[in-house]
Amino acid sequence: MKNLFSALFAFITVISTFAQKQKPNLIVGVVVDQMRFEYLSRFENHYSENGFKRLIREGFHAKNTHFSYIPTYTAPGHASVFTGTTPANHGIISNNWYHKEENKIVYCVADDNMTSIGVDGDDGKMSPYRMLTTTIADQNRLHTQFRGKTFGISLKDRSSILPAGHTANAAYWFSGGENGKFISSSFYMNKLPKWVKDFNRETDKYLKTWNTLKPLETYIESGSDRNNYEKGFKGKEDATFPYDLKMLASQNDGYDILKDTPFGNDMLTDFAKEIILNENLGQDEVTDFLTVSFSSTDYIGHNFGVNSKEIQDTYVRLDQNIADLLSYLDQKIGENNYTLFLTADHGAVHVPQYLKDHNIPAGYFDNKTFRRGVKEFVKNKFGTSVLVEGYSGNEIFFDYDELEENDVEADDLQEALYYYILQQDGIDRVYTRDMIEGSDATSAFSNTIKNGFHPKRSGDIIYILEPSVISYSKQGSTHGSYLNYDTQAPLIFYGNGIKNASSFHRYYIRDIAPTIAALLGIAQPNGTTGQIIAEVIED
Repeated sequence: MKNLFSALFAFITVISTFAQKQKPNLIVGVVVDQMRFEYLSRFENHYSENGFKRLIREGFHAKNTHFSYIPTYTAPGHASVFTGTTPANHGIISNNWYHKEENKIVYCVADDNMTSIGVDGDDGKMSPYRMLTTTIADQNRLHTQFRGKTFGISLKDRSSILPAGHTANAAYWFSGGENGKFISSSFYMNKLPKWVKDFNRETDKYLKTWNTLKPLETYIESGSDRNNYEKGFKGKEDATFPYDLKMLASQNDGYDILKDTPFGNDMLTDFAKEIILNENLGQDEVTDFLTVSFSSTDYIGHNFGVNSKEIQDTYVRLDQNIADLLSYLDQKIGENNYTLFLTADHGAVHVPQYLKDHNIPAGYFDNKTFRRGVKEFVKNKFGTSVLVEGYSGNEIFFDYDELEENDVEADDLQEALYYYILQQDGIDRVYTRDMIEGSDATSAFSNTIKNGFHPKRSGDIIYILEPSVISYSKQGSTHGSYLNYDTQAPLIFYGNGIKNASSFHRYYIRDIAPTIAALLGIAQPNGTTGQIIAEVIED
């Protein structure tokens, strides 16, 4: 028996030592804003061997990963990736939503109690306080007694703040216009570090001419350069290459023009390398976190559409950014000392007019006209239009004080609007608060609705548009639906502790955070509803 206990103790010691040796010094969470899953294969022939292909070749490629809620927007996407749950729990139900108590639209990370750091004005008055649960980065900070560092970076404030969580050392985002600099909030610091100020002095160099990285005629995986489905830039007659950014900047909100070009991704990649160097990330045995969100892909998709030459060139160049970042991590952290995952916050739909021109059902929905119709219907049905208090996205909010004042039951208003809205052109489905809260969510679709519904923050009526029907301009792409073009996202795990394999098993974005928690041997984020992807982690 003594020998048995001795052998068991030795075995546990070996396993413990192995786990300690395998724990990465740095976790890098990469989110590519508006990246459709198909971009990995569609533009594959133009990728190098050292970017996306390296991640897939040497890492774990989950080929059937989806978001499990609506709406599929940037803020809930980033929050879900890093909290391991959905808006029903983390509370970030959209980028903006109608706040019932404040009677106004609120922005997901806006915080009037903060002050801007590095710039005048409101661009830095931000914090993660509206996010209700912890992120995987928060859990690492708690586990390491705050010795493990966390930094979040992006061109968008929400895309740097939400992933980094409530306990981050800092989050940085880009303030365009006349500023052209990375900034932060008093939530994190009192002033910008010297290295950030030094970097900000060099942002002019990214304002250059955007031409295709490879010959335009080789980009056969996208539509023609000249078409009717793109917006382009003010000051240029058509949306065709090349684009002289220095010349166009003054008519396109100054430095904001960088966001709509792949040079925004170049700038963020360089900033990532600077933060790794200057904040000494991954330099000891305590795991640090860096969250990196590439936003230019989203701005370019909205501007030019998912089938544009511009979006193809952006991903060919992003492949180089990924290769550059991996090479730098190899050099500074060590090739087997870091773990990286890459995913997206949502996908995007083809420009509906493009689909219509090719006989595919699609269209446009006018929210302003729809809301006028709702107001008129409610007034005719109940004698007053004040029963509806506000709108946010595809949600309608009731005024419960007015319901009581006018002796109208919420159930009656829900039922009346349900049947009215369902009859409108472009509407696919309608859900009432009672339907959602009373649902047992037995179907995948009802789960999708319930996962995006927060009882205190969501509306009383939610309406779903038909496939490829959007409330948007007739140029450029957007997102937000429950359909595969918006929900399917790339997911690749790479590096220390990651198995080299691939899978078509259906996974969800909420599974990322608990998988990283298992890799590190730490607690999962406190609202986690995802599952550990066991086949990702090396035995």
